[in-house]
Amino acid sequence: MASRGVRLGVDVGTVRMGVAQCDPEGILATPLRTVQRDPKRNSDLRVIVKDALELSAVTVYVGLPQTLRGGESGSAALARELAQQLAGMLQDAGSTAEVRLIDERLSSISAHQQLRAAGMTGREQRKVVDQVAAAGILQHALEMEKSIGCAVGEAVAAGPRPGESRSEGDGGQ
Repeated sequence: MASRGVRLGVDVGTVRMGVAQCDPEGILATPLRTVQRDPKRNSDLRVIVKDALELSAVTVYVGLPQTLRGGESGSAALARELAQQLAGMLQDAGSTAEVRLIDERLSSISAHQQLRAAGMTGREQRKVVDQVAAAGILQHALEMEKSIGCAVGEAVAAGPRPGESRSEGDGGQ
């Protein structure tokens, strides 16, 4: 059975990241915020860590962009790297939340369609589309959890922290 507790969903982009949350029962995902990417200072990841701590999140699902055939898209490396950094930062902050990668095929397309159907213009959509995509990623994970009874996706181990070289974190391998 999937554990009880708040989960977060993250839609990773090169400019912005969308963040969503669910209720402790894991029933409904809702948009939480849009965070501007900041790969140099990682203030974007610190915001997500802060959210995870404040909400006592048990899992953070990070969307993994895949092709329609199930292969990884060019953005997948970015999502994997970010997920590893996030796992490390959560661990350093004392959180026990696990980070998991989950297939996010078509989440942004679906989010744009939902917002268009709600009557939002392209300019209005830009402000919230990442949050809606994150909610879609998280809702997908919640539904999969319910169907199989446990956490889904690929567990992510903490990777090198920003400013730490790979050889320091993995014995030079």
